[in-house]
Amino acid sequence: MTIFKETVDEEYLTISEAKELLEEVQMERAMQDEREVTYELARAIEHANQFAVLEANEAQELVAELQELEKVDEKTAYKIADLLPETRDELRTIYAKDRYTLTGDELDEILNIVAKYV
Repeated sequence: MTIFKETVDEEYLTISEAKELLEEVQMERAMQDEREVTYELARAIEHANQFAVLEANEAQELVAELQELEKVDEKTAYKIADLLPETRDELRTIYAKDRYTLTGDELDEILNIVAKYV
């Protein structure tokens, strides 16, 4: 038997949004008597519960605010929202693979936005 899968759509999610979606899946499965929570789903829920700090709507607001900055693209905004860096060094690690470095003022601007949500 061969199963073909096709990517229909793709979008970034924060860990907080993933937690919310996983909770919905868990509730749906609980309503179905014969369906149990698989090991993978249980581990994903455990991970999301452990690492999601913000509520999903707060995380989305943070991402939107970060994306207004010139040096923060969508992917990086989601990473920042998940990791919630508190220091310049923590923030620099997120930008380590990029070809440019941020100035101290740019780092501080991002950290100030993150601080509003932590």
